[in-house]
Amino acid sequence: MTDRRTEFSSVPHEINQTPRPIPAKADVVVVGGGIIGIATALFLTRRGLSVVVCEKGHVACEQSSRNWGWVRKMGRDPAEIPLSVASAKLWAGMNALTSIETGYRKTGIYYLCKDKKDIQKYEEWLSFAKDHNLDSSLLTQGGLRERFPTLKGHWEGALFTASDGRAEPSMATQAMATSLRTNGGQIIEDCAVRCIETAAGSVHSVVTEHGEIRCRSVVLATGAWTRLFCGNLGIDFPQLKVIGSVMRTGRLEGPPECAVAGRDFAFRKRFDGGYTIAQKNANIAQIVPDSFRLLFQFLPAFRSEGNEIRLRFSKQFFREMNTPMTWRPDQVTPFEVTRVLNPKASEKILSEGLSNLRKAFPEFANAKVEESWGCAIDVTPDAVPVIDTVDETPGLLIASGFSGHGFGIGPGAAHLVADIVTGQRPIVSSEPFKLARLSKLAKSREKQARGHSSSSTSGSH
Repeated sequence: MTDRRTEFSSVPHEINQTPRPIPAKADVVVVGGGIIGIATALFLTRRGLSVVVCEKGHVACEQSSRNWGWVRKMGRDPAEIPLSVASAKLWAGMNALTSIETGYRKTGIYYLCKDKKDIQKYEEWLSFAKDHNLDSSLLTQGGLRERFPTLKGHWEGALFTASDGRAEPSMATQAMATSLRTNGGQIIEDCAVRCIETAAGSVHSVVTEHGEIRCRSVVLATGAWTRLFCGNLGIDFPQLKVIGSVMRTGRLEGPPECAVAGRDFAFRKRFDGGYTIAQKNANIAQIVPDSFRLLFQFLPAFRSEGNEIRLRFSKQFFREMNTPMTWRPDQVTPFEVTRVLNPKASEKILSEGLSNLRKAFPEFANAKVEESWGCAIDVTPDAVPVIDTVDETPGLLIASGFSGHGFGIGPGAAHLVADIVTGQRPIVSSEPFKLARLSKLAKSREKQARGHSSSSTSGSH
């Protein structure tokens, strides 16, 4: 039998047997062992709290090890810019903090501009960047050619941020996890949390598949599983999944050391000397029951980014339709049935991306693809995460919906979570990440959609 820990072979895993018995209590239980959960636990442990991370699979087994590895401030939603700035500073000190190599390097990131429309879009974004004193700037055609003399095709210029960089997904969260254990934190793998128990309305404990852990606070850092987990708590968390596809090459000399994205390709140098490659703006959205339940909330995103999302109908619709949406603490949960989301990569998307890349950068002509993989990206209607307490359940905090940005802004987000849990001054304002904004957005978009539908119907008579 194949051990599921080796299915995603570019990620190293430590084999940790679940302790018996599990700890009876902790100050904080973090649900989810991705970068948000692990980094949150690390910051909390360093502040003197007892913390247990419960992970249904193994550390960084999903999006935290499958992303591009970009650490950027450039191009962020204005709401995320302060958090990305804070994260960049934390990333710069992460090797020293953990005493382990995370692969972080400040290499610069470029967004190539194909035409004047791209230039205009980035000029508008630069107005937000200036408010935060970012070092982002637009390069002219001449400046771009100086940086990349072998670049083929017509390009109007590029948006460039010298202080952006990269880290290695297969190394970074594992490094934080090792540091967490060194600092006294516990990570229990193969341990799904089934329910959260309350007393007098506040968090009292979590019930795992291996027993109960009493605690004062719970952090849900559950990624693409958050909507399902929250549904069992009576919380309507609007979230869909999109499937990304990524590949890596063997060692390759010649291509740029920095990270670069055009409209239909993206690459960055890896710590092992190879390159991580993807097709920018090409993800698959599987049509599932939640696609209809959340239609009005996500419709504007599909309309504005229709060229980026490829809709697919598959057996996943029926799998999710038959997935239990509620359960009791003594029942096996969906998190135990499927320990790791391991979607297949789209070879078509990857082939297109690599072909596009080779046309622009001939240095990749002889690149040998060593591995490809899929990743399930959790998305909110406005593509901004939720980092907020749940008013109805004191002691419960949600940190999810990072919409593919979680790795880059992960340290800053985790620091913010730790600040909220401990009541310390937040590293940045948490206002843009409030849960309530999504309810307001849902009502607004449904009203707009119904109004648009009504106008269209009236006009057809």
